[in-house]
This record gives sequence, structure tokens and C-alpha cells, in this order.
Amino acid sequence: QVQLVESGGGLVQAGGSLRLSCAASGGTFSTFVMGWFRQAPGKEREFVSAINRAGGDAAYADSVKGRFTISRDNAKNTVYLQLNSLKPEDTAVYYCAARIGAYYYTYSYKYDYWGQGTQVTVSS
Repeated sequence: QVQLVESGGGLVQAGGSLRLSCAASGGTFSTFVMGWFRQAPGKEREFVSAINRAGGDAAYADSVKGRFTISRDNAKNTVYLQLNSLKPEDTAVYYCAARIGAYYYTYSYKYDYWGQGTQVTVSS
């Protein structure tokens, strides 16, 4: 069974930065497309970013483009999300997700495994 464990969340002031990590175990990490999603209170879970298996191609939501960067280290079975220039509207629980397949998607239902989430809170 694949397990995903996120870390790196916290409280930060607007304009600050955080780096989220998601460590995977129980599967062959290099065969997974990886994604990050987030869910704010009272809102639906939304796509943030995704990266292909080799790490050479990524996608971002328009709301985070230019501020967030996704990356992965297949040797460490870990995917990262660097969050820069944070805004209060970035406050949410951030979830890591893994998909068995060659292509990434922005739809949460396309992903097979999920982490428990890490809270990011941005104060104004």
C-alpha cells in the first residue's frame, strides 16, 4: 500500500515562504505522477500543481503560477512544493497525491493515493 506523508506546513506572514515535502513509501515512486491540491475551509479541494514522473514537466493553477514551484527527487521518493510570495488566500490544507500513469491531471479523482494533509496559514 502506498503511503504519502506531507510535512513543512505552518504559519507564515504574507509575502513569506514555505517548502512542503511529501515522502512516499510502499510503491515505486518513479512510476507515479505526483500532484498537490489544497482545500480551504468551506471550499472544495482544488488543484495546485502536478509533475510528471521524470520531473521534467509540470503544471500549475493560474492562482499560484509564478509563485509556487513543484519538484521531485526520485532517489528520495519525495516531491516538494516551494511556496513563495504567500498570500492570505493561500491558507488551506495542502494535500499530496499520487497517480499511477504517465500523465498528470488537474482533477482530484484521477489520483489514486492521498496524504493526510499539512496546514498552511498565511497571516495578513
